[in-house]
Amino acid sequence: MIVMGAVAGTMGALLGLGGGVFLVPFLVLAAGVPIKTAVGISLITVIATSSTVSAHAAGRQLINLRLGMLLEVATAIGGVMGGLTAYYLSEKTLEILFAAVATGVAIVMLTRLNRRNVISEPDADPGMLGGRFFDAEAGRTVIYRVKRIRLALLVSLVAGNVSTLLGLGGGILKVPVLNAWCGVPLRAAAATSAFMIGVTASTGALIYYGQGHILPTLASATVLGVLAGSRVGLRLAERIRARRLKLIMSGILAIVAALMLVRAVR
Repeated sequence: MIVMGAVAGTMGALLGLGGGVFLVPFLVLAAGVPIKTAVGISLITVIATSSTVSAHAAGRQLINLRLGMLLEVATAIGGVMGGLTAYYLSEKTLEILFAAVATGVAIVMLTRLNRRNVISEPDADPGMLGGRFFDAEAGRTVIYRVKRIRLALLVSLVAGNVSTLLGLGGGILKVPVLNAWCGVPLRAAAATSAFMIGVTASTGALIYYGQGHILPTLASATVLGVLAGSRVGLRLAERIRARRLKLIMSGILAIVAALMLVRAVR
């Protein structure tokens, strides 16, 4: 469990997804844990990943607090809805949903490999919800504006629901959508998502704990691994180019989706 948590924490911090998209398949396919228990444990580890990544990103202007707080309102509502919905869905249905969401996100990321959401003018106004940060890859401070805020709110509502249903933390939807359609650079989208997913996961984790799906011993062992892995992922993220991060994200999501779909149809 500690090793699985370390791998999930590394990939979650590297891509800003929270690690749930990797941990849930690990627990279900490799450890034989029932999917609802795996989702509950994953939500606990998402909180740990969010805390580690947010602390690391603080002071670097990567986290867009205004955008994050706005979207978190919709995400929290979706999280409560997802926790209540999960009680009525079968494990097979949850596995198929997991595979479908992962496949869709992988396709979106592939379509955005060479797009960068930055404004070239150094004195440009980022707007009310936009921001600026120093991009080590570009070697300068970059500016971005947030577009299609209504779409971002809608996706955040869905992400909150999917987060609690599947133990993903919501970053699996927020990061690609913020990057692909809302004008937020990948690194800023990942950091802002990491800030939000902890709140979302807290909402869902309470519901799963109340239903008896979270095993404290397994959860605590996994969290230890996630905390160590998150630090490794943060260091790797600073050295890998954004295009390569998108390729890694798409490839891993495709593999995970295939494995979960095979399990669901057996």
